[in-house]
Amino acid sequence: MTSFAEMGVRPRTLQALQDARITTPLPIQEETIPVLLAGRDAVAEAPTGSGKTLAFLIPMVERLAGHRRDAGPRALIVAPSRELANQIGTVLRTVDKGLRVAMIYGGVGYGSQLNALRFSPDVVIGCPGRILDLTSQGKADLSKVEYLVLDEADEMLDQGFAPDVERIIAMTPGSGPNRRQTVLTSATMPSWVQRMIDRHLLEPAIIRVTTQGEPTLEHAILHMERANKVDTLSRLLRRHSGSALVFHRTKHGAKGLARDLNARGHRSVELQGNLSQNARDRAVAMFRSGQADVLVATNVAARGLDISHVAMVVNYELPETPQWLTHRVGRTARNGAAGRAFTFITNEDGEKWRKLRRLGAPELPGADTDHLLNTGDIRLIAAPPLGVIDRRPGPRPQRPGNASTFHRRRPRPSSVR
Repeated sequence: MTSFAEMGVRPRTLQALQDARITTPLPIQEETIPVLLAGRDAVAEAPTGSGKTLAFLIPMVERLAGHRRDAGPRALIVAPSRELANQIGTVLRTVDKGLRVAMIYGGVGYGSQLNALRFSPDVVIGCPGRILDLTSQGKADLSKVEYLVLDEADEMLDQGFAPDVERIIAMTPGSGPNRRQTVLTSATMPSWVQRMIDRHLLEPAIIRVTTQGEPTLEHAILHMERANKVDTLSRLLRRHSGSALVFHRTKHGAKGLARDLNARGHRSVELQGNLSQNARDRAVAMFRSGQADVLVATNVAARGLDISHVAMVVNYELPETPQWLTHRVGRTARNGAAGRAFTFITNEDGEKWRKLRRLGAPELPGADTDHLLNTGDIRLIAAPPLGVIDRRPGPRPQRPGNASTFHRRRPRPSSVR
C-alpha cells in the first residue's frame, strides 16, 4: 500500500497526520490524493465512513501551503448541512491548524462569520444559502478560489440546491490559467449528477471505491401495526444495549417522537431543521458524549455525521429514496464495528416500499418482531405480503451468523471523515 509520504505529502502535513494517529491511507485516499495532487478535477464515490473528507482535504492543504495574507479565500468547500460543514472544519484543523477558516452557514448570527471573512480566510466552508447571502452583500469574494469541493454533491442537487450551486460555481474562476480545481464527492452518485460533472469539471478522474472485508451490518424489516409503532420502538430501545439513531420523515414528527420517547423514560434528543444551530449542536454533543442514548432525527443526520458509537439505526419512517436509505443505515457498522438496522413497515407503507424497491432499494429479510423484542435476537421470517401484517409465529430460527440470511454492508475502515 502506498504511504502518504510516497504520494508526495509534505513533512509538515505528515507530522500533523501522525499527531492525529492517521498513518496509513485508506483506499479512497490512496486513489484520490495522487490525482488531486497532480491538479486534476475528480469525482470521488465511496461508502460512508470511508475517508473521503481527508481524501480532498490533504491535497487542498498541500496546494494552499499555509496562510497567505490579503489573498482572499483560495479554497471553497460547499456542503448541504451545517453539521457536515462543521465536521469538515474539525477535520481540517487536525491537518493544518495554520490555515484560516471561515465557517459560513445559516441558523446563526452574522457577526462571527463576517469577522472571519475580514481576516483573510484561506478556506471558506459553508452551505449554499448563506454563501450566496454573503457574496451578494459583497462580504465574500470567490474570484480567487483555486480549489472547489462540492461535498455530498448528489444531496445538494437533489434537495433543490442546484441553482444556488450553479451560481456559486459561476463566481469562481472557470477558465484561463487560474482556473479552479474542482472535486465532487458522495457515497452515491446518481446518473443525473453527470450533467453537473459535464458542465463544470474538466476531464475529471472518476474514482469509485468499494471497501472489502467481512460484513458487519445486520439489516432487517420489522412489520407492525401503525398504532403500535411508538410502543414497538420503545421496547426495541429497552432491549438494545447501545446508542441508537432513529430517523423520522418530518421535522414535526421527529420532535413529537423524541417527546414521546422521553415520556417513556428514554434519554432522547432531537435533531431537525427547525432547531437553532445552538440547539442542534447541543443535541449532537449530548449524543456523542452519552448524555443521550437516542437521537431522533430527520435526514439532516443521514449524511456526514460521524459518530462512531451508533450501534443501531431505526428507520421509523421510510426514506424518500434508496439513496437516503443507504445514507441513513450508513451511520452504523462504521470503521469495522458491528451494527444493526431495522426498517419499520406498516400496512400503509406497502406502496411506498414497493416504489423504493423499484428504484433500487435492496431486498431485505423480515424479522420476527415479537421474538426480537422478547429476546433481543433476530429470527428471520418470510416477509408477509405488503399490506397484510402476518401475525403467525415465525419458522424455525436461523443462525444470525449465516451471511446469506442478512442484507449486509461492507465494514468501514478506521478513518477520519
